[in-house]
Amino acid sequence: MTLALTSQAFRQNGEIPVQHTCEGADVSPPLTWSGVPVNAKSLALIVDDPDAPDPAAPKTT
Repeated sequence: MTLALTSQAFRQNGEIPVQHTCEGADVSPPLTWSGVPVNAKSLALIVDDPDAPDPAAPKTT
């Protein structure tokens, strides 16, 4: 069985719509898990964008 995570908000490998980013409403997109093992107690999704600017870093002018 393959674990899959999908969203109706955007296509696989597509761009995340602006409303789901800090430049828009910053709301989480709807997500659907499938293939979850019956005995799973929890799931975690970690998103890391190494190219994103650090909001805690001082701004340079």
